[in-house]
Amino acid sequence: MDKSWMHSDRRSKAYEFGVEAFLNFAVENLLTTTHICCPCVKCVNLKLFGVGIIRDHVYFNGIDQSYKNWTFHGEPWEATTNASRNVEEDDGHSRYSFVSEEIDMDDNNFGDFGFDPYEFANVIGDGDQPVYPGCRKYTKLSALVKLYNLKAKHGMSDVCFTELLILQGNLLTEGNTIPTSMYEAKKTLCALGLSYEKMHACPNDCILYRKEYEDSTNCPTCGISRWKEGKDSILKEGVPAKVV
Repeated sequence: MDKSWMHSDRRSKAYEFGVEAFLNFAVENLLTTTHICCPCVKCVNLKLFGVGIIRDHVYFNGIDQSYKNWTFHGEPWEATTNASRNVEEDDGHSRYSFVSEEIDMDDNNFGDFGFDPYEFANVIGDGDQPVYPGCRKYTKLSALVKLYNLKAKHGMSDVCFTELLILQGNLLTEGNTIPTSMYEAKKTLCALGLSYEKMHACPNDCILYRKEYEDSTNCPTCGISRWKEGKDSILKEGVPAKVV
């Protein structure tokens, strides 16, 4: 199925037709119109909604462009399907030789985290636990995704993020499931194949500075500068006014 529309302007016909094709695909495969994972950049398949709400989210928030294999919507999982063809013998033990292509998160090196379908299943099951005993608003997984979004948005270093995780764990009640290190957080997120990409954006949310606008210094829609204005009202060239 053509997924190029996921990278199209949300105001374009290509994006409109793509959204409808995606929703039809999901309904046909899941046989429901009310309990479907929402693939927008905010929900990242962690919340279930009806077709109408998902359509609104995908237009308003944009679709998660790292969601290349629609496994939550009925598409066979390529890594799982091909696993049997990629098993090698290593010192008498089987190991998977494939590597996930979605492990470049916020330009950080994730080291040697390979992709394992069994690990994925464990992560999903473990991620359904409440972030602390009795919590109904967040699960371990949804809380971790929220925290990592803050890391990506504000450019936190790994050291800073680790300290934030430790603080969060100490602030919450005993028995909470917050990871205690960046290593644990990466391991969980890598198993899910999540990825992040920072992009410059118009402060008025007109465009993203990518593709044909990659080298532009002013928004072609509203004319505002791409660069941040300092306290002295002088533009700081090279410092984006908004990053998403």
